[in-house]
Amino acid sequence: MWHGGPGGAPPVWHGGPDGAPPVWHGGQGGAVPPSHRSLARRLLAPVGTLAGVAAAFAYVGAVDPNEPGHYPVCPLLRFTGLYCPGCGGLRSAHAFVTGDLPAAVGANALAVAGYGLFAVVMTLWLIRAIRGVPMRLAIAPAWWWGIGAVLALFTLVRNLPFGSALAP
Repeated sequence: MWHGGPGGAPPVWHGGPDGAPPVWHGGQGGAVPPSHRSLARRLLAPVGTLAGVAAAFAYVGAVDPNEPGHYPVCPLLRFTGLYCPGCGGLRSAHAFVTGDLPAAVGANALAVAGYGLFAVVMTLWLIRAIRGVPMRLAIAPAWWWGIGAVLALFTLVRNLPFGSALAP
């Protein structure tokens, strides 16, 4: 329940009886109900993040990383000849955006798993923002160690002869 400030004819926000939806009772100048303002504010971060990621994917989808000269070469690959966990990530993103899922997995399977994880986290973030529940990603140290182990194992296997299927 929200009541406007002092002076004039303040807008009044009344909750409905027994679970009925709240009712907005006008006010001066066609003011926006506070719940709508706070919803827009809550959605700003997740929608902004989603827009930024969508713009990055659109750029990678439009500018093919398979064409030389568009993107820098991975420094680890250039100086050591070893693939890092991110090698092939741009080619994977390009293939993913253009709808070639087998090529995306072939370029970097871990990146494709990351796209799926990102979609789940974004969906949860948007749902929680709409409901007004804060989103907190508190990851225990054991999970960080596990993520590091997966990245190290992925890097090791993709650089060995039997793991060539994971190489970009």
